[in-house]
Amino acid sequence: MADCINKQANLARCNCTYEPCSRKGVCCDCIQYHKRMGELPACFFPDDVERTYDRSIQRFIDLHR
Repeated sequence: MADCINKQANLARCNCTYEPCSRKGVCCDCIQYHKRMGELPACFFPDDVERTYDRSIQRFIDLHR
């Protein structure tokens, strides 16, 4: 994982509740990971939805209908 000069600022805005996540605050790594998994990162979802860990693209689409 690359060092990120914005990590502390990113962490202040990150709503990810998955505590063992090693990508928190390193948005480019987070986005790449979730893309490989067919998901979107936590920051694309409101807090109540993020806590369900359903970060599927379909859930995102359903939220915006």
